[in-house]
Amino acid sequence: MADKQNSAISTNGTFGPFLFARGSDDKTARLAALVVTPEGADPAEFRIMGQDIVTPTKLANRFGRHYWRYDFELPVASDARYSFDIETYYVNTDLTHDLRIGFVSCNGQEDGDLDRPLADRNALWIDLAREHRKRPFSLLLHGGDQIYADGVWGCHPDIVTWKKTRRQQKLAADFTPEMRNSVLKFYLEHYLEIYGQPQISHILARVPSLMMWDDHDIFDGWGSHKKWFHDSMVAKGMFACAREAFCLMQLCTAPDELPQKILDRSGQSLGWRTDFPGFSVIAPDLRSERTPHAIMGEHGWRDMIAALDTIPEHHRILLMSSVPVIGPRLSLVEAILHLMPSAQKYEDDLRDQWQSRWHRKEWCRFLETIEDVVVKRGYDMTLLSGEIHVATRGTFETHGKSIHQLVASGISHTAPPVAFARALGLLAWIGDNPLPGRPTKLKPLPGRIGTYCAARNYLTLDRKGENWRANWHLENIGWTPDLTI
Repeated sequence: MADKQNSAISTNGTFGPFLFARGSDDKTARLAALVVTPEGADPAEFRIMGQDIVTPTKLANRFGRHYWRYDFELPVASDARYSFDIETYYVNTDLTHDLRIGFVSCNGQEDGDLDRPLADRNALWIDLAREHRKRPFSLLLHGGDQIYADGVWGCHPDIVTWKKTRRQQKLAADFTPEMRNSVLKFYLEHYLEIYGQPQISHILARVPSLMMWDDHDIFDGWGSHKKWFHDSMVAKGMFACAREAFCLMQLCTAPDELPQKILDRSGQSLGWRTDFPGFSVIAPDLRSERTPHAIMGEHGWRDMIAALDTIPEHHRILLMSSVPVIGPRLSLVEAILHLMPSAQKYEDDLRDQWQSRWHRKEWCRFLETIEDVVVKRGYDMTLLSGEIHVATRGTFETHGKSIHQLVASGISHTAPPVAFARALGLLAWIGDNPLPGRPTKLKPLPGRIGTYCAARNYLTLDRKGENWRANWHLENIGWTPDLTI
C-alpha cells in the first residue's frame, strides 16, 4: 500500500478524493468520492479494484472550479481499493463482523485557526492516521463544526458594514449578488483549505465519512440569535450559501439533488439515516430549522421519528446529536445572566443547548422519543455528540436501561482552561432531571476524576461479536480504559 501523507492534494490544483459512505451490506459497500478540479480540467482516471473505470457526475461549477462526484461500489474484501490518478487507496469495507468506527468534531477554532502550524493544529489527525494503520477504521463520523466559518463576516465590505449597523438598517438591507458570491466563495474555499490539509486529506481519502453540520459550519450561534436577525435578508442569504457548501462538501451532492439518505425530500431539514450490517447511524439536523425557541422544526421531528420507526430489527442505533443531549443544568446560569445585562451576550451560546430553559419542553420530547425506542421497542442506542470542546460522557437511566451519551469535542479546537471544565463540572454535580424518575447524569471518562476533560480528543467505537466498547484518545494523556456500551 503505497500511501503518502500528502497524496490527496495534487500539484495541478486538484483536491480530493474525499470519500463518503452511502451504506453497505454483507457483500457490497456503497460509496461516493468528491474531487474538485480547476475549471476546464478533466479529472484524472478513477478505477475500482484496479479494473473498472468510473465516470464522474459534475455537481457544480463554482468560482473557477468543477466539483465532481464518483458513485461506486466496492466488494466486502480484505483488498478492497480504488485508485485515482497514480494513487491507490485501500478501504476497510467489511462491516459485517468486528469493526472500528471513529468519531470527531470541532475541527477548527474561531480565531487564528489557519495561522497555527499544521503539525500542531492537526496533531490528533496525525494520531488518527497512525491508529488507522494499526487497525483500520471502517467509518468516520463527523459530529459538527467540520469547519469554523466565522471569518465569513469579513469576506466582503458590505457584510462587514452590515454587521455593524443597527437593527432597522439590518432589516432593510438586501443580500446583493456581490455579497452572495463573496459569501459562497468564502465557504467553498474554506472547506478546501481545511480538507486539503495533508493530515486531514490523508484520512478523508481512505476512511468513508458521514457528516452532520453544526453552527460554526454556518457561523457561530446560527439559529440561536434574535428572531429578527435570522429573518433578515442578509442572514437568510448567508445561510443559503452555507447550505449549498454543506451539500457539496459534507453530503457530496448538488444542493437541489439530495442523496437518498436525506430523510426530508423537500430539503428543508437535512437529517439523514444510513444503514450498515447490524447498526444504523441517524443524524438529525439541528440547524436548518432552528429558531431561538426550537432546536428541530416540523420536518426534522417528523422524519427523525419516521426513521427511528423503520430501523431494521436488532440493529444498534448510533444517534448523532451535534449538541449534547445530556448536559449540565443551565437554567441557573441563564437566570443569573438575565439579571446581568453586561453578560447577556452569552445568552445565544446557552440557547444553543438542549438544556436551555427555552428548549426544556423540546428536550423532554427528545428524551421521551429515545426512551420509547429503547424501552418499548427494545433497541440498543448510543448517543454521540461534540460541540462543547471538552470530552465527557453521560447516562440516561430509564426503566432499568442505561443509554450512554459519548461526547468527543475538539479534534483540533484548542482545549479550554481547566477552570472552565471545573465550572461545568459543578453545574453537572447540581444535576438536572427533566423526566421524573428517569435521571440524566454526567460522569467522568473511564480512568478520570473530573466530569469534563479539557484536552483535545477523538473517540473510537469498537464492535467485537455482539459487544460494543468506547475509548477516548486524549491529547498528552493517552487512551481511556474501555467503556462497555
